[in-house]
Amino acid sequence: MAERDIGQEILDGIREIKRYKAGEVNLRTRELKQSAPTQEIRSQLMLSQAAFAGLMGVSLRTVQDWEQGRRIPSGAARTLLRIAQQRPEIFLELV
Repeated sequence: MAERDIGQEILDGIREIKRYKAGEVNLRTRELKQSAPTQEIRSQLMLSQAAFAGLMGVSLRTVQDWEQGRRIPSGAARTLLRIAQQRPEIFLELV
């Protein structure tokens, strides 16, 4: 297996983005749907706040803050929430 040159891959990616912004190439882009509220997703999974926090890799307090609107999930957490909502069977395999 060939060894990857991560630095070169990053530079190539930056160059590709610049070419896209200049209108020289078309890149495939997607708009991601917003996930349902955290409490709704957790309820559909029939998990306690503590169990849901464990699966998400966050503290119980963080889940409580999300559900009370005091904080919003980070990018990675939003991705996990979309997976939990759209593919609950996959998410529950982690239990």
